[in-house]
Amino acid sequence: MMKKALLTGVVSSALISGCASSGPDSAIAYKSDAPAAKRSLEVPPDLSAPQQQDRYPLPVVNSNGNSTAPADVALNNKVAANVVVSADQKAKAQIERAGSQRWISVEGKSPAQVWPLLKAFWQDNGFVIQTEEPDVGLMETDWAENRAKLGRDPVRNLLENIGLGSVLSTPERDRFRIRVEQSATGTDVFFTHRGMYEIYINEAKDATRWQPRPADPELEAVFLSRFLVRLGVDEATVAQNARKLEASANPVASSKVRSEGGDIILADSFERSWRRVGLALERQGLAIVDRDRSMGVYFVSPVQDEALKATENSSGGILSSLAFWQDKEKAAEPLREQLRIELKPADAEQTRISIRNSQGTPLSAKQLQALQQKLLNELQ
Repeated sequence: MMKKALLTGVVSSALISGCASSGPDSAIAYKSDAPAAKRSLEVPPDLSAPQQQDRYPLPVVNSNGNSTAPADVALNNKVAANVVVSADQKAKAQIERAGSQRWISVEGKSPAQVWPLLKAFWQDNGFVIQTEEPDVGLMETDWAENRAKLGRDPVRNLLENIGLGSVLSTPERDRFRIRVEQSATGTDVFFTHRGMYEIYINEAKDATRWQPRPADPELEAVFLSRFLVRLGVDEATVAQNARKLEASANPVASSKVRSEGGDIILADSFERSWRRVGLALERQGLAIVDRDRSMGVYFVSPVQDEALKATENSSGGILSSLAFWQDKEKAAEPLREQLRIELKPADAEQTRISIRNSQGTPLSAKQLQALQQKLLNELQ
């Protein structure tokens, strides 16, 4: 919600006079809109832990558009958020990069070993885990607000201290989709950002609507670096490697990825192409619902959640940007069926990417061209 008028001038003056200034703000300090699982104190064996609940529980809408009670969300967040990596568990991991795309390669660790660390990591960073499917390596956070963008002043400090901090809010929300995959040497970890921005929809400024904003690769990079530290990599090493990646990140020439005969040809090995295409699909609003790396196939469908529903009837809203396969000259229902994205090595250094419908047949020329262009732009 937009920043609200908080208090009258007299009360505000009293608050200001009663508060001391705080130190420098942290660049990132997220807090989820959904209620998080509370960390309770250890209770002696002969006593029962007191029951706690939110006074005004709100339903949570997952990525499939279904509502779940806060209790279900809390149940989904029972993994301890203060998981610590011991010295003998520290992983050999690094961030890899191709253009604006980044991911973590963890050597010698299976997805099952990395999963609880990931869950604890996002909880410690202020996010609620909304959905998780460890069997297929998919996790998604709820929408959360970067409270650090509010800044610090005496009024906010006092409101936070007395439990009224939520009356101040930014017009932005973020969520992340997390994907883990078994690789030849261990596990690959991918973070994909999605953002929303609240705007006024009339001159009176008494009604607002959420609309999408572009994915933020740099924010993804920040959390990838933080997760490296959680894996046990020294902070100085992480910072040094980040500088090296930035220094070596040259724009990829357009000849490295091109359209050819209805397919996309990416000048990269199959292993790297597999990682890059997965990230490109998720950044374009397509959820990976299944995959078969041995066959080189992704099964994807358009992401559907409460943010999409809020704007699907508006001109130029999120569905119009994500449903780029729609015919703009006539009304069309958003695509609901799955797409099949096939990757095959063209040679040792090139990969052919084909786009098919769920039955494996080609898309119409207009649909194919629109989707190809989106992927070409993302893979530059």
